[in-house]
Amino acid sequence: MTGMRDTAGRVTVVIATMDRLRALQRSLPHHPGPVILVDNGSTDGTVCFVRRHFPHVRVVEAGRNLGAPARNLGVELAETPYVAFADDDSWWAPGALELAADLLDAHPRLAVLGARVLVGAEQRLDPVSEEMRRSPLGVRDDLPGPSVLGFLACGAVVRRKAFLEAGGFDDVIFFFGEEERLAMDLAAMGWGLAYVDDVVAHHHPSPPRDPAGRQALAVRNGLLTAVLRRPWRVVALRSLEALRRGPPGWRGLRTTVPRLSQALAQRRQLPPEVEQARRTLERGYGT
Repeated sequence: MTGMRDTAGRVTVVIATMDRLRALQRSLPHHPGPVILVDNGSTDGTVCFVRRHFPHVRVVEAGRNLGAPARNLGVELAETPYVAFADDDSWWAPGALELAADLLDAHPRLAVLGARVLVGAEQRLDPVSEEMRRSPLGVRDDLPGPSVLGFLACGAVVRRKAFLEAGGFDDVIFFFGEEERLAMDLAAMGWGLAYVDDVVAHHHPSPPRDPAGRQALAVRNGLLTAVLRRPWRVVALRSLEALRRGPPGWRGLRTTVPRLSQALAQRRQLPPEVEQARRTLERGYGT
């Protein structure tokens, strides 16, 4: 796209972090301003270090671990129409946010732009980006790429107004897989979500310290998301799948129980067209 304008006044980068100072030392130099860093109660000196060495970064001290909803604080404080999320170990490629802002300007129904996420020094395409690239939902005339019903938070640029209208990330899910419920709610409100291959983010994650725990967390949050928005048939199927997964699945089911009443209190089913789109994606991806 020609004639790109600068992102100043259009895009704020929002990062949530906790005890990840080393990762931030690498990633923060890559972020153009404005940047809002929400600290979830770090004890490793993150707040003082960032304020001293990165004065262009606005640091917000949450005081405790808010999980993914910490990003909501950053979005609320942003003074730009668009917000680009980043993890403490990710950053946006040069020119990516200018292009994203131009596309959001040109497509007023677009609420979430999902980027191509390249992982590690070898720049492997993230599997979620690959799934979004080949989305079976097709390309709508008023969107800049394939329609999607999910995204990677570290590779997403959102329309601030739409994000806040949908309630942002929620503390039922708390962390990991928090994007699914938000994506479905945005679609239910009539907003569009699209993948754009030309917008690129880089992600350099550390190896997971507890793979089994991560699997259990995925089970828990997938089940809670189903309770929040999907038909009971889907809840039952996800529960059976968890039972068949062995110890990580059983642990995921156990840890679902304390959050179940909160999920039930916020339960509402999706419009039929959004539920159908979700089923189309699951059939297309074999999930």
